[in-house]
Amino acid sequence: METPKIRKANSSDVKDIIRLLVELAVYEKEPDAIKVTEEELIKDGFGSNPRYECLLAEFNSEVVGLAFFTPRYSTWVGDTLHLEDLVVTEKMRGKGIGTLLYREFLMVAKDRGVNRVEWSVLDWNKTAIDFYKKSGAIVDGLEQWKIVRMDKQIIDKYLSS
Repeated sequence: METPKIRKANSSDVKDIIRLLVELAVYEKEPDAIKVTEEELIKDGFGSNPRYECLLAEFNSEVVGLAFFTPRYSTWVGDTLHLEDLVVTEKMRGKGIGTLLYREFLMVAKDRGVNRVEWSVLDWNKTAIDFYKKSGAIVDGLEQWKIVRMDKQIIDKYLSS
């Protein structure tokens, strides 16, 4: 059985990126939310001034997951990475692929020396919330979207386990 492989996305992966984003939108009960085009993703992610990065999970030569993230800057803590989306296709969930993507994203954050990573999670997504809490992430918020974050110490602790 093949081991899943994590790699950086390139412009030829844009169709797969959109496919996964649409699957996530359906899962989050927002099936019509994806407005970004292939052209925008190519220009914004692979042009002269990339505005996002994307890690892909491949299994048996098929793209089955992604971690989509952007740089941010916090006036309180400085350099930050924002994890916009972490998704694994429904048929591949529960096989550790999400954990591989999450871990690779956190390795990128550690290698860059960012002071914080953060993202949001829907309050009804108990599986994801439990996963993030188990990794040591702090989950805050009162409404539909919960804010999740890790500082350098939490990232180090998680990656050393």
